[in-house]
Amino acid sequence: MTSTIRLKKGKEESLLRRHPWVFSGAIASLPDGIEEGDLVNVTASDGTLLGCGHYQIGSIAVRILEFGASSLPADFFLRRLDNAFSLRRALGLIRPDNDCYRLVHGEGDFLPGLVVDTYGDTAVMQAHSPGMHFCRNEIAQTLTLLPDARIRNVYYKSETTLPYKAHLDPENEYLIGSFDGNIAIENGLKFNIDWMKGQKTGFFLDQRENRALLEKYARGRNVLNMFCYTGGFSVYAMRGGAVRVDSVDSSAKAAALTDANIALNFPDDDRHRTHAEDAFRFLADMEADHYDLIILDPPAFAKHRSALKNGLIGYRKLNAKAFEKIKSGGILFTFSCSQVVTREMFRLAVFTAAARSGRKVRILHQLTQPADHPIDISHPEGEYLKGLVLYVE
Repeated sequence: MTSTIRLKKGKEESLLRRHPWVFSGAIASLPDGIEEGDLVNVTASDGTLLGCGHYQIGSIAVRILEFGASSLPADFFLRRLDNAFSLRRALGLIRPDNDCYRLVHGEGDFLPGLVVDTYGDTAVMQAHSPGMHFCRNEIAQTLTLLPDARIRNVYYKSETTLPYKAHLDPENEYLIGSFDGNIAIENGLKFNIDWMKGQKTGFFLDQRENRALLEKYARGRNVLNMFCYTGGFSVYAMRGGAVRVDSVDSSAKAAALTDANIALNFPDDDRHRTHAEDAFRFLADMEADHYDLIILDPPAFAKHRSALKNGLIGYRKLNAKAFEKIKSGGILFTFSCSQVVTREMFRLAVFTAAARSGRKVRILHQLTQPADHPIDISHPEGEYLKGLVLYVE
C-alpha cells in the first residue's frame, strides 16, 4: 500500500503551480515505515491529493512524478522516455553527423532525479534520487525498447550522484550490453568519450551549441581554452580556422584526452598545444595581448549555497585576469555551470571584473544550455548554465 505524506497548511501552493519538489520543511508528518525511494502520495493539509513521487531523506523530500495521481501507470517510463526521445528527434539531433545528445534531463523531461546521455548506441544513465536508483533496471530495459533510438548498451554511473545519506552503495556497471567503442560524433567532429572514469557522463553535451558558435569566431585567432577537460572547444576552434590553440587543464588525464581528440580530428596538425597546469597560475603568468579568443568554462565554483560567496569571488577573479590579459579586439567566452549562481549573480560578477579592468566591454551573445537540456517552466532551478560572449577593446 502506498504511504501518504500530508503537507502543512498553505504548503501546497508550489505543487499547485506544478513545481515538482516537496521540501522537508513543508511536511506535517511522515507515515510510519516509510523508506528511501518509496513511491508516496502527497496531499494538502485538507487531504486533497496533489500527486505521487519518490521519497528521500534530505531537503528535497519528494520529487513528484505524476501530478493529481495516486499511482503511476504501468507504461509510465515508456511514455516519458518516448516523449523525451521524440523531442530530440524533432530538434534534429539524431542524424549521421551527430549521434550524441542528452536524452533525459531530469525535471526538464518530467523525470526528476534521472539523467540519460546517449553516445552512439550506448546510453549512460545517472540517478540523482534513491527512487530512480531502484528503478534503474526497468529504465534500462525501457531505453532499449525505444524503436528509433537504437540503444544497445546501458551503462549505469551513479556512484557520485546519489545522496550519500541513503547508504545505497551503487556500482558503476553495464546494466545491459557491454563496452563496444567510445567514439561519438558531434556536429561532424569525433570525440573519445570516457563514460566509465570521466567526469559526469564523460562529455559536457550542454556546450554543444556554444562550441559551434565559438567555431564561427575562431578564424585567424590565437585561442586559449581554459579548463579544457576533453578539449571540445579546442577541437571546434581548430576546425574554425584558428591560427593557434592552447588548451589548459590542471588534470594531466584531461590534457591527454584533449590531445587524443585533437589527433582524432586533426592528425599531424601543429597548431595545438596542451598545458597540464593550474588555470589561475597560467593566466597570471602568460603574456598579455597574445590571445584574442579566450574560453573560461570552469567547473562549478559554488555547488552549494554555503559556497556561493566564495564562488562569486572566484568568477570575479578569473574574469578580471582574462580582461587584463586578452588582446584588444579579443573575444571572451565565459561561463558558469553553478546552479546556485543565478544569471543576475553571474552577470554582476563578470561586469564587476570588467569595470575593475578599465576595458571597454560589449555583450555579443547571452548563452544558456541547449534544447536537449530543457527547463520545465514550473522548475526554474533547471536553468544552470549561464554564458556570455564579450568583445573586449
